[in-house]
Amino acid sequence: MTNFNSENSGEFDLIAKYFAPLARSTPGAFGLTDDAATISVPPGDEIVITADLLSAGVHFLADDLPVLIAKKALRVNLSDLAAKGAAAHGYLLSLALPRNLGGAWFEEFARGLREDQAEFGLSLLGGDTTATDGPLTVAITALGLLPKGTMIRRNGARPGDLVFVSGTIGDSRAGLSILKGEICDGAEHHRTQLVARYQKPAPRLGLGLRLRGLASAALDVSDGLLGDLAHVAEMSGVRICVEAERIPLSDALRICAGVTQSTVLRAATAGDDYEIAFTAPPDRREPILRAAADTATAVSEIGRVEAGAGVVLLDAEGKDIPVSRGGYTHF
Repeated sequence: MTNFNSENSGEFDLIAKYFAPLARSTPGAFGLTDDAATISVPPGDEIVITADLLSAGVHFLADDLPVLIAKKALRVNLSDLAAKGAAAHGYLLSLALPRNLGGAWFEEFARGLREDQAEFGLSLLGGDTTATDGPLTVAITALGLLPKGTMIRRNGARPGDLVFVSGTIGDSRAGLSILKGEICDGAEHHRTQLVARYQKPAPRLGLGLRLRGLASAALDVSDGLLGDLAHVAEMSGVRICVEAERIPLSDALRICAGVTQSTVLRAATAGDDYEIAFTAPPDRREPILRAAADTATAVSEIGRVEAGAGVVLLDAEGKDIPVSRGGYTHF
């Protein structure tokens, strides 16, 4: 772990003014004045580490508000921790910064991080900054804690398990389409809801903690529900069947995009949902629904796990719906 460092005194001023205050609650961060940070792990716990890199024009729009860019960058990492059943602890932040950003931008970016630190209970530990002639790039490495041996992996799904997903699917992609002017239907408040899902995802940390010992496999939905479930199927050596009619769609999406098979297919293959998709044995259905109710998180049963390989999307008659691609890919 490296803290912010540079030969440029201007960068030190930037760090001291906007980012060092974000590390004050963690003694091991040393106020971002050293080359590394220390982490004390409670006896019996272990650290979970995840990293995501977000670039302007790919993961967010270049003219998005800096407070929203900060929140999205942090929250997509927290979503990974949630899917593993980990409690958020801290994070490292690295920035490739265009040269034209001013103090007001940094102040709002830091505000976004500060607000989410307070909401989700974690602290900045360190990172790095550099200038770039390319797009703004935000890289975060998040660290979580959980009891040893309890992390929910991708490889635990077994034939007979049920398939679940939290929240609703497809909202974020619809929000991006609205920002691009591709969707114009629906009332303003519905359109605003969908845009908010794209710009400010909601990591399901509370639900994730409760899924430890219940879910047999889990991951966050970042590149598309079907594409991400394909990772579970591959790592577990099983076939996952998803029933199209059971995929949860929000009222806002139904109103703005219509309720058609193509809408469901777009939702099931779109990215940026940051919900938890998971499997569990049938006898854990009721405890899962209680966990959902206790954490005020909607959870839907959307399919089953069978012997075989891959992921299939089924219509109401149980027939395969052709899917050209399961989700978003960068390359």
